Amino acid sequence: MHYIKAKSLLTKWKSMNIYRGCAHGCIYCDSRSECYQINHPFEDIEVKENAPELLENILKTKRNKIMIGTGSMSDPYQPCEKKLMIMRKCLELIDRYEFGASVITKSDLVLRDIDLLDSINQKTKSVLQMSLTVADDKLSRILEPNVCTTTRRYEVMKEFQKRNIPIVVWMTPLLPFLTDTEKNVRTILEYCIDAGVKGIVCFNMGMTLRAGNREYYYKELDKHFPGLSRKYQKLYGNSYEIISPKNEKLMDIFNSTCKKYGIIHTPNECFQYISQMPENKNQLSLFDITSR
Repeated sequence: MHYIKAKSLLTKWKSMNIYRGCAHGCIYCDSRSECYQINHPFEDIEVKENAPELLENILKTKRNKIMIGTGSMSDPYQPCEKKLMIMRKCLELIDRYEFGASVITKSDLVLRDIDLLDSINQKTKSVLQMSLTVADDKLSRILEPNVCTTTRRYEVMKEFQKRNIPIVVWMTPLLPFLTDTEKNVRTILEYCIDAGVKGIVCFNMGMTLRAGNREYYYKELDKHFPGLSRKYQKLYGNSYEIISPKNEKLMDIFNSTCKKYGIIHTPNECFQYISQMPENKNQLSLFDITSR
């Protein structure tokens, strides 16, 4: 872990990453890709120690309320966050200035901040975006070794459901020949249905591989699943999109299940929902005013 003084925080998509790199150890992580230019060991977490200061400067001068996203590249709930509490400080500011918040994570540490996310949701809107891709906990410990299992994440979602905080699940990536099974997909969908999720992000039943994460992924496959990387190389070569041979069947299951239970399930619908600020919940409607 090392510290920096960042010069900027929010991207043009109104998203922030208070950490760069990740300690979760997911073998498929796209953020390892060379295109993101993380110029330090990926597990050596870069901490933007002045993130709360930068965020407050933005929030106190911004006239239009927006949803502030985090976690698109690096999970904001890194192990070091338990002590540093930078994410919590940022949520306190978002709550104070009455902006919205959307958090992508795989960590149950987000439960620590459920009080703030609840407060934000009461005033404006907060969204928990939870990644669920590996229903089998034994397999999860291989593919996502340093983060809580899917079963635990499902339990976290249930706690957010009790608070009526909206949940969007990322059911991606699905790894060919490992997690692209009907059982895995149906189990994750069952978790989503029971937790009352608003939406599920799923681009296709597959994953992406490019320079940086491809080499790491194949190295981990060779360690845990000997011979599987050669199968990938033969079938996909250096393709960026790695689509499961079972994609059509599994997407049919996914789409039909989401439609049955009223879950939004196209990426565009999900992203639109996540980024959309509601009208002021505390503002009286014209009808309320005139009816008095």
